[in-house]
Amino acid sequence: MNPSPLNAPALARYARVLSIAGSDSGGGAGIQADLKTFSALGCYGMTAITAITAQNTLGVRAIHGIPVDMLRAQIDAVAEDIGVDAVKIGMLHTPDMVRVVVKAIARHQMLQVVLDPVMVATSGDRLMAQDTVEVLVQELFPLSTVVTPNLDEAALLLGRAIDGADALDEAATALLALGAPAVLLKGGHLPGDTVTDVLALAGGGRLRLQSPRIATHNGHGTGCTLSSAIACHLALGLPLPQAVEQARSYILGAIAAGADVRTGQGHGPLNHGYAPLAQRVVRG
Repeated sequence: MNPSPLNAPALARYARVLSIAGSDSGGGAGIQADLKTFSALGCYGMTAITAITAQNTLGVRAIHGIPVDMLRAQIDAVAEDIGVDAVKIGMLHTPDMVRVVVKAIARHQMLQVVLDPVMVATSGDRLMAQDTVEVLVQELFPLSTVVTPNLDEAALLLGRAIDGADALDEAATALLALGAPAVLLKGGHLPGDTVTDVLALAGGGRLRLQSPRIATHNGHGTGCTLSSAIACHLALGLPLPQAVEQARSYILGAIAAGADVRTGQGHGPLNHGYAPLAQRVVRG
């Protein structure tokens, strides 16, 4: 007698995380950093590439945007066949690209969405025009589980600078008012020996995370890595505050492990593989 489908054991599968972001040919940020993070944290990584860049540790030489139809096809291909437990979103450089992602999230019922709003380059140059920022805020913020801006991105979103650690809480509250259910405001660009990040939840919860600053020139890809690590822990079933804490612990270890390593002539990458985990198998 065949077992009833109701009593059949759940199929074993991997925790599946999709990165929708740009490619970094130097391997330190973007899609490449995301895949390294997924692997290091025991998740199965997939990608939908939004742009191809020619870059290294010294900077970006060229950017080639992917057509929106190709972006849609990439997302649909992996979501329809493999499935997605969590998604990390990075560089989206046009309003049409944002809307393709918004529709894909709804179409495939993606419930765990980490949005890293890549708006400003390390050099200070803007990477996203104002019309794209407006669509991102209006249409993608409400669908995100958490938005993870750094200080430059938060300043662009709020139209004002954030002057010190004491201003982080108020700024996080103002960012929540833009429509995201949760905001992780990263204070790493503030001066001082302590790095402070603030996780603010729309329901009123607040988590202040602090750690000693790690002296290093190898900080390329930190934002990409942190958002990807959060997506991994969400895919593995952790609630958002615990996912943020675990992701932050991972990235601090990756920064410390790569602090004294020389990669290229400029700002090098983290050591993503400093303590890799076996790929996790989950049920369901």
